[in-house]
Amino acid sequence: MNTDQAYELLTDAGVNEEISIQTVRRWLRERKIKYVGTVPQNSGYILDDTDQALNMLKDAGVSDRIGIQIVRRWLREGKIQNVGNGKSEYLPKETLSKVYLNNDTNQEKILGQLKVKINTQDELIKGMEQLHKTSIDTLIQQRENLNKEIINLEHENSDLQKETKKLLKENIELRNQLLKLKEDLSKGNKKEPDKVPETIPSKMNDIRRKLGLSKTASHKEVFSGYKKLLKVTHPDQGGNASAFHYIKTDYDYFRNSIKE
Repeated sequence: MNTDQAYELLTDAGVNEEISIQTVRRWLRERKIKYVGTVPQNSGYILDDTDQALNMLKDAGVSDRIGIQIVRRWLREGKIQNVGNGKSEYLPKETLSKVYLNNDTNQEKILGQLKVKINTQDELIKGMEQLHKTSIDTLIQQRENLNKEIINLEHENSDLQKETKKLLKENIELRNQLLKLKEDLSKGNKKEPDKVPETIPSKMNDIRRKLGLSKTASHKEVFSGYKKLLKVTHPDQGGNASAFHYIKTDYDYFRNSIKE
């Protein structure tokens, strides 16, 4: 190694200019380097091995920690020909070799750990995607079930509304017939109660007929039918007030008749 190479080596290692010049002069006196002058060099640093590089840096006052980092860089850049045998006078035996071996081993270990983490994250992502898909399918099924239930309720409500209108019409017809009979009686047409035309059924049987029940339906079934109609026709539920009034009148009559 000549003086120009030694000077460039020291300045590249961060040694200030004055110390670099003094060190080069001392190395020249000690015959560690040869004098070349200012002849341009065609290549970078040419060092025999890493032990030589560490010894030179240590002799120039560069710390071990920084020296090892610089030697690693020079080795990657091709400025050092070989890795030494670790017999540097400034480092314990095999220190430098272990540094490079450990560095490679650590990198492989880190790569292995990263691969494991990536695989774990991939499995986690797959699990989350499957859970997300299952949740979506469940929500879709629940929505379809709710839509079916809404349609059934709408049909049931429509049927109840039709039945209510039918019963209201029949109730009005019966009331008109009763008013006519009352008018006839007031004019002197004295008909016995048991001679009421057969077209007008008894009040109790008429109630069952209007509710769509058989003549033998129990009182419990009649009460259940009235409660259902009263719920549908109640004004607070959006029903018809007139229909609710007529049905409530018949319901009260039936309830009072049962009490008697």
